[in-house]
Amino acid sequence: MSRIFSLTAGLLLGAGLAATSAHADLLESIRADGTFTVGTEARFAPFEYIEDGEIVGYSADIMEYIMAELDGVELIRMDLPWQGILPGLERERFDYVITSVTATPERIQRYHLSAPIADATMAILKRAGEDEIGSPEDIGGKVAGAQAGSAQLEALEALAAELEEAGMPLSDIRTYTGVDEAYADLGTGRVDVVINSLPNLLEAERTRPDVFEVVGTFGDPVYFSWAGRRDDQSAALNAFMDEQIQRLNEDGTLAELQEKWFGAPMDLPLELPAAE
Repeated sequence: MSRIFSLTAGLLLGAGLAATSAHADLLESIRADGTFTVGTEARFAPFEYIEDGEIVGYSADIMEYIMAELDGVELIRMDLPWQGILPGLERERFDYVITSVTATPERIQRYHLSAPIADATMAILKRAGEDEIGSPEDIGGKVAGAQAGSAQLEALEALAAELEEAGMPLSDIRTYTGVDEAYADLGTGRVDVVINSLPNLLEAERTRPDVFEVVGTFGDPVYFSWAGRRDDQSAALNAFMDEQIQRLNEDGTLAELQEKWFGAPMDLPLELPAAE
């Protein structure tokens, strides 16, 4: 039976743990060494977050099914801020990324992004009862927040440019290391709206309906994926992870987990749309 362990980045780095050496086939090395080391951001509920000292959530549940196909292998999760996730993958600090990576065209070119795990369409969160904000256009003149270095910040900046061209510029854009900080500032009135992906904002609204309210979505459909390195050594691991996600999508397991964590299933393609 596979075993799953969660350790903080500081503990792992202090202990000197490193990803499997890059000169060998990564999947073979993982099976031979008996460890699969991944990077994650456990501050992104309901996908990945800490509860009673353990990393739980939608992605953690998916990995329970996938690790059953890696018998005898331990899953070691390095919990990092989002800003260190993709750079850490490139520097080979871990084997793979098991956290919600928004599939942008730039990332599709730079990394191997997995088959989709969830909808990531952009949406807007406001304080409950703020009737003057009812659509994306209504955030003109407002202060908006998003996570630094995220695709959600890029989407906000693109929306801000459109609003400025229409004569409705934002008052300010504020960035945060983690989205929980942005939600806190929204709740206290330091920002007027927060931009994030729809599933995350629905979770914020579900858990604090007296404080938050989702306004709606904007932009084109977007998906969350996981990520591997785009190199020959990682090819077999990337293919394995894609196959497992697609299997769970086709047999209805992902839909069941989406019902559990988001309240409804999502209509996901088996593969990401081609980058334009």
